[in-house]
Amino acid sequence: MAPGLNVNVAKQAELLKQEGNSYFKKERLGAAIEAYTQAITLCPNVPAYWTNRALCHRKRDDWEKVEADCRKALELDNSSVKAYYMLGLALLQHKHYAGGVKQLQKALDLGRGANPSSYMVEEIWQELAKARYLEWESASSIRLKKQQELRMICERTLQQEHESTIIHSSQSNGSIKNTNDGDLESINLEGEFISRQNSSNLDLEKVYKEHCDILSDVFNKAAEADIPTEVPEYLCCKITLDIFRDPVITPSGVTYERAVILEHIQKVGKFDPITREPLQASQLVPNFAIKEAVQAYLDNHGWAYKTT
Repeated sequence: MAPGLNVNVAKQAELLKQEGNSYFKKERLGAAIEAYTQAITLCPNVPAYWTNRALCHRKRDDWEKVEADCRKALELDNSSVKAYYMLGLALLQHKHYAGGVKQLQKALDLGRGANPSSYMVEEIWQELAKARYLEWESASSIRLKKQQELRMICERTLQQEHESTIIHSSQSNGSIKNTNDGDLESINLEGEFISRQNSSNLDLEKVYKEHCDILSDVFNKAAEADIPTEVPEYLCCKITLDIFRDPVITPSGVTYERAVILEHIQKVGKFDPITREPLQASQLVPNFAIKEAVQAYLDNHGWAYKTT
């Protein structure tokens, strides 16, 4: 194909893309999909055409087509934030939580690198937090079910062992001794046997109860990891009160969420909102210690908290 013809085809594809954008804004999704499809037919190696069509499919909740278009876009451009983002959402719709989380995390990392204060980074973070919670909730549900089954088996085994021990204890004490000295000695021996047997049974019941309590403590402790918890205050931004995503520290020693403090500097004033000391955006430094602490907390607690 001649170079001039290639240019004309590319221009025509761009015009079709613009038509698709116009249709999309008017919520004419069918027409937008058709326009993007025609653009793809002319220039199939342009990632934006695939992600734009995927966005239309997303609006229609057609997640299989969203996944297909996003995967194609990523074949062409493995740094497409939109493609990773929508692919993650599509996988979540199919309850592929681990895969969805992986794609959303990739989108978040790329988005932060390109424009950390953009609205899309915040949107991706919110979806990632939800996805992490769904992933944790799904795994937690499976763990709790297995723990409950195991607990029932242990309790039943413990009870059977207890009952068997009581029977064995009764048998080991033997039968009542008969003598030639009359019924009086027999009665005395029988009373002594019953007293000793009752004492033995009480001891066995005490041991059985102790074992039951220990078993209960073990399973209750194991279940604690699957109970949602409050995020520690030091891991939360003092402005939003939400857990840190991208913490930065000021010269005054106060840590804020990067996007939030940048917005404060731009719209409110160039000063630290807590210490009131002068503050420039260039003075903000990533707080890697807090970032690692946040990640450690989330890893240990399975993201077991709900975002607002």
